[in-house]
Amino acid sequence: MVATYVSIPAVCFASLLIGQAAIALCGRREWSWLSPAVGLSLLLWLVWMTARLPGEGLTAGLSALGASIAAGAYLRGRVSGLGNAARAGLPVGALALLAVSIPFIAEGHFGILGTSFNPDMSQHLLAATRLGDGDASQLSTQGYPLGPHGIAVALEGGLGVALVQGFSGLTAAVSILAALTALGLFTDARPVQRTVGALLVGLPYMVVSYLAQGAFKETMQALFVLAFALALHEAGRGRPSEDRTLAAIPLALIAAGSVFAYSFAGLAWLLGAAGVWAVVVLIRRRDMLRVLKVSARPFAFTLVAFAVLAGPEFGRMLDFREFETFDPAGPGLGNLFGQISPFESLGIWPSGDFRLTPGDGAVPAFGYYLGAALGLVLLLVGLIASVRAGAVALPSALAAASAIYLAARIGGTPYQAAKAVEIAAPVAMAVIVVPLVTSQIPLPSERGRLGYRLAGGVFAVVALACSVLALANAPVGPTDYSSKLTELRPLVGADSTFVLASDELLDEQHGTPYLAWELRGGRVCIAPEWRAGGPPPRGVRFVITDAGSGERPPFRSLRLLRRPAPYLLWERIGPIERRSDCPLIAVREARRGSALD
Repeated sequence: MVATYVSIPAVCFASLLIGQAAIALCGRREWSWLSPAVGLSLLLWLVWMTARLPGEGLTAGLSALGASIAAGAYLRGRVSGLGNAARAGLPVGALALLAVSIPFIAEGHFGILGTSFNPDMSQHLLAATRLGDGDASQLSTQGYPLGPHGIAVALEGGLGVALVQGFSGLTAAVSILAALTALGLFTDARPVQRTVGALLVGLPYMVVSYLAQGAFKETMQALFVLAFALALHEAGRGRPSEDRTLAAIPLALIAAGSVFAYSFAGLAWLLGAAGVWAVVVLIRRRDMLRVLKVSARPFAFTLVAFAVLAGPEFGRMLDFREFETFDPAGPGLGNLFGQISPFESLGIWPSGDFRLTPGDGAVPAFGYYLGAALGLVLLLVGLIASVRAGAVALPSALAAASAIYLAARIGGTPYQAAKAVEIAAPVAMAVIVVPLVTSQIPLPSERGRLGYRLAGGVFAVVALACSVLALANAPVGPTDYSSKLTELRPLVGADSTFVLASDELLDEQHGTPYLAWELRGGRVCIAPEWRAGGPPPRGVRFVITDAGSGERPPFRSLRLLRRPAPYLLWERIGPIERRSDCPLIAVREARRGSALD
């Protein structure tokens, strides 16, 4: 618990300080709620550059700490509005922290998020272990974006936080940073409405559903898309105290963070949003040539900043093109049961598991469609109000996200389409909520104001309840991790392996899919330790036990082959039946529960 709750504020405060310092260097002297996303982007870049240096993560941790201290020193006396920012941010941050703690409270322990939904975290933990040791992993050689893994390595090297708790803290911190970023939408709202609005936008149903399955890349990308839309709005609006030449630099910083979290694929949402926004703005302006001339210099500076930060990743982005997730003929379901509904991005989906179709859970299908209809009506009203008010950044981002979803639905895989739904969710929620709680975007008509407000209140209550339901349903897996089990795969090969584990690991920590994923590629049986003493399953050649249970053979006719702590590897002595009772855990089948595909 301590390690997890040390990681969360470490990531949050580092992001806020570094991000605000970068924005101040661009000429802005007021507090900006773009700082969480900008700071996280720069943190991803910094730790990826330093995690591979000697020191097993210590260099990365000290670099992040040094950058945070330097940012804090630079900001002293240079930023106004800190009091107002604290009054707005503290309740949002505290409630968001409580929300992301729900999985651990419900399960009664801390550990790997989402293990029984998908077992991917074991592969991310292995990649982070290799990264901290300075060694290559399968993910790194394939160009997989490892900026988030660098943060986990920095937390381990700088604060002594184990990788499991580091990833849990990072995943929770991203959602808190998203809720804080959303405060930029509600600067003129009253405190209660501002807090509720920020929580709705930062923690919509699909985002917390991905948090519940331990997916951190997608939640980061959703944050960056939301922040990019806000940065577009601010860049177009301008402030008298800003140097206009550098005003658009935050766009480049956010885009670089997207690259280090989501590789080249993340740029599709950002470039799409920027393209739609630019076209709409130019069409609405009569002095188009003057706008283009004035924008040329800031645009050039923005491109240079992006190239400097993301340039070292260009080669790895080219390698990542061959990753299996981009193959439409590959295992496209991942851990899904089929296509999911795009209406889930509207925030009302009364199910603890986003993969279920309407009616498969405790709520009748009518309840799903009624919630979707309410969200869709409020979304249309929000779009009309935003466009009429000239606030086109959020609608532009939503248009780009919708186009990407359609492309994935038509030409991609269900897993890609589901990610597109999740990434669009905060922007869709923002379009719905902003006209409800602020005066920045007036309603298209004053008629029916009371009914509209009542509908918005019902929507907010139900949407928050759906998010809480998804968080409460999140499985929490093992509390620690060792790469030794994965390292045994070449030795056991395709032979049958019998794993004996504690009841706590299997029952309370959802360890069965985790162990199966670690040993994928062969036949694997998994059972509780109390099965020791009886006959092993037919056809088993290897037996793996916990080193903590002692070196007494769990069955007859076994010899101790290796001691890869915290495990013991035993081998059967004598003839072994060719037919095995253990199921084949094929790599392709294992990936049906994988968020990597």
